[in-house]
Amino acid sequence: MKRISKFGFIFLITGVTTFSQVKNVIYFIGDGLGPSQRQITEYYKNEILGKDGKLAMNSMPSLGITTTHSADTLITDSAAAGTALATGVKTNNGAISVTTTGEKLKSLTHVAKEKNMKVGVITSTRLTHATPAVFITSNESRANENEIAADFPKAGIAFYAGGGYRHFAPKSGDLKSSRKDEVNVIQELGDNGYKTFIGENSSKEFLEYSPKNGEKVFAALTSSHLPYELDRINDPSTPSLAQITKKGIETLSKDNKNGFFLMVEGGRIDHASHAQDAVGTIMDTLAFDDAIDVALDFYNKNPQDTLIVVAADHETGGMGLGFGNNYALNLEALKNVKLSIEDKLQKAYKGNKEEYYSYLNKELGLNDLTPEEKKNIEIAMEIEDQKNDSQIKNVYGGYAPTSIAVAHILSQRAGLQWTSFAHTATQVPLSAKGATSENFIGFKDNTDVAKEIAKSMGGKL
Repeated sequence: MKRISKFGFIFLITGVTTFSQVKNVIYFIGDGLGPSQRQITEYYKNEILGKDGKLAMNSMPSLGITTTHSADTLITDSAAAGTALATGVKTNNGAISVTTTGEKLKSLTHVAKEKNMKVGVITSTRLTHATPAVFITSNESRANENEIAADFPKAGIAFYAGGGYRHFAPKSGDLKSSRKDEVNVIQELGDNGYKTFIGENSSKEFLEYSPKNGEKVFAALTSSHLPYELDRINDPSTPSLAQITKKGIETLSKDNKNGFFLMVEGGRIDHASHAQDAVGTIMDTLAFDDAIDVALDFYNKNPQDTLIVVAADHETGGMGLGFGNNYALNLEALKNVKLSIEDKLQKAYKGNKEEYYSYLNKELGLNDLTPEEKKNIEIAMEIEDQKNDSQIKNVYGGYAPTSIAVAHILSQRAGLQWTSFAHTATQVPLSAKGATSENFIGFKDNTDVAKEIAKSMGGKL
């Protein structure tokens, strides 16, 4: 049922439309966030962290499920899925907000700007990565991150925050750069009125920043992705996704006459699931849920004109909550893990077996390896020592074999299993709360989510 309010439909006698139907839209996208990732995170929160209650995303009143296939395959990548979630149109894997024939697509960002709403994009990955990119620009390939970065200064977005300054810094500057030219996108952003926060040492300044009316922000806080939450907890020099989301809402809601549209991506849930990292997946999902809690705080103060949608682009890893013939999950097996598989454990084995076993004991609590578990690790050590590229790629997904062998031991002890180092075609959950949230209930395609959000803003894709 449509609600008429001062932010809704204007009576025809006025002849003028001044506000969109929903004034503020906060759109969360969990990259790789399938049903298993959501559920195991809630179990871990309750049983291991001792925090009662559902995840914020599992507590929303409007619930649905979405299909995720792209135009050219039943298993999508993040570019095609992100395009569907941003534009309401299916495209081929790898494409950034363009059709299958290369034409640029209108996104929710354009709808928001048509309504004179402020726009923000937040991610825990590089800002030029697939999901944020589809809300910022159009490009034939997600791999063209330097080209994507060059479009940022004039994209009309008021708040950018995430990682990846390497694609914005000139080749010969002081900052680490992946550019092949001397284009200084950071300087261009400054020239276009952005307050910039660049590099690992800028986090404190970013968090202490107090936004002024009309001020635009660009924050690229790391050279590549932001740290995994599991690693960030041990070195909190980089802000959490919740802290960044709070700063984004604070900035966009300043002088909030026409409202705002904010997309927040929990991007490293996907990366952890690619690496079959159970605890990394859980902790980044918790960080994502904490950011949703921040949005709910804003909603509670603005319930009549705010919509929160929590979607996912696809499931990653084929995470199964169950292994072998057992009817049990043992999350206690994961409670002593202190670091991520991909960013930390993958670099730990340097050829010394005893040093590696000592490291596993200290950082993952693996002081009681069975003969079978030890055998699997030593097979992986041998493959790694021999640099057997074929087996590393085909058996271990391209990751360091020792790290995957350990990841599998942890998962199996916990009662988990993985089917893939890639994405799957599994349907993904959808949640919503606030104005028009009833339109997100039911079985949908990912393209429907974007179309419903556009409608909620009083626009059309």
